[in-house]
Amino acid sequence: MNAQVVDQVRRVAEAARAAARVLANASTALKDTALQAMAQGLRARGDQIRAANAQDVEEARAGGLSGALIDRLTLTDKRFEEMIASIEAVVRLADPVGQIIKEWRQPNGLLIRKVRVPIGTVGIIYESRPNVTSDCAALCLKSGNAVVLRGGSEAFRSHGAIASAIQQALDASGLPRGAVSLIPVAERAGVDAMLELDDCIDVVIPRGGEELIRKITRQSRIPVIKHAKGVCHVYVDEAADLAMAQAIAFNAKCQRPATCNAMETLLVHERIAKAFLPKMVTQFRQARVELRGCEATRVIVPDVHPATEEDWSTEYLDLILSVRVVGSLDDAIDHIKHYGSAHSDTIVTNARAHADRFLQEVDSACVYVNASTRFTDGYQFGLGAEIGISTDRLHARGPMGLEELTTYKYVVIGTGQIRE
Repeated sequence: MNAQVVDQVRRVAEAARAAARVLANASTALKDTALQAMAQGLRARGDQIRAANAQDVEEARAGGLSGALIDRLTLTDKRFEEMIASIEAVVRLADPVGQIIKEWRQPNGLLIRKVRVPIGTVGIIYESRPNVTSDCAALCLKSGNAVVLRGGSEAFRSHGAIASAIQQALDASGLPRGAVSLIPVAERAGVDAMLELDDCIDVVIPRGGEELIRKITRQSRIPVIKHAKGVCHVYVDEAADLAMAQAIAFNAKCQRPATCNAMETLLVHERIAKAFLPKMVTQFRQARVELRGCEATRVIVPDVHPATEEDWSTEYLDLILSVRVVGSLDDAIDHIKHYGSAHSDTIVTNARAHADRFLQEVDSACVYVNASTRFTDGYQFGLGAEIGISTDRLHARGPMGLEELTTYKYVVIGTGQIRE
């Protein structure tokens, strides 16, 4: 490993570690002041950030990046405003640090409190989405954590411009700029060096494609909270309102197909398939969605491409959709258990008993009744933003907001008790 890169990354991580000690004791008022300055700084430097992003997008197109990655990379005016709105939303949220989760008194008089505290230093490794830089910075700051960011090389200019504006805001607010640090190395060696620093970084959260996440999980000496691939399902039950189902399925696939919470497989009960699929397929085709179906699907809509076994477990992140006709709710649940990624799955039904079974038996981070999977998002959940969407079981699942960026400690208050 390049010694110069190792030294650069270590200096960044050590500065973050020092900043984490300051942030852990910072008041809510000071953190909120810094967040407000961050939002103002991004708005003031909007032209520079957009120009940096335009360069990244131009280079990505020239380099032949996929349409899905270019979509993630592009910072539209709407996404820029949403980025600022997310920071402002975090300001309005309650500070979790110092919250008493539970309190009780033992028979010997000891008062025991379980209290929320910051994790410490959080490492984020992500790919092309520029808003991840500001979302993670805002959530980590509010929860009292320092953050070390390593964005994808395809968005290197965008990440740098956003991080620079954030660090200027930290300077103006009196907080150490090491609280939000960006690894200044575009090469993959920067990631390799970062993953060795278990003495400086407490947890790593990767955000990106399946290959990136698997590599980081294998290589890291630091605990990893994983976001596995998003193979999300919409199941249209025999008791579904078909108009509602069509609207939900279309939104789940087409509203923004390059996201991890977009639907990748549509499951349809056989009793309503003939009434539902022709209209649904027509709408998908108008949106240029490529459809891959099971044999029963292709009997109803013959010109759909045949689905392969691999299709059922593929995260397309594109306008491609697998469609399967199932014989029962049990079959739908079994399909999701076998092929799903425990991310987000929904049932469309007017039968309460069917909805209850789906919610109970589908063990995904987010399960829905009569709503699009596209709502699996920190901002949409009222968390301000998200640090990532965890499909792990320890220590967080689903969109990770402020509370998920804390751990806890026990505070024990006595009056001279000793153990006999």
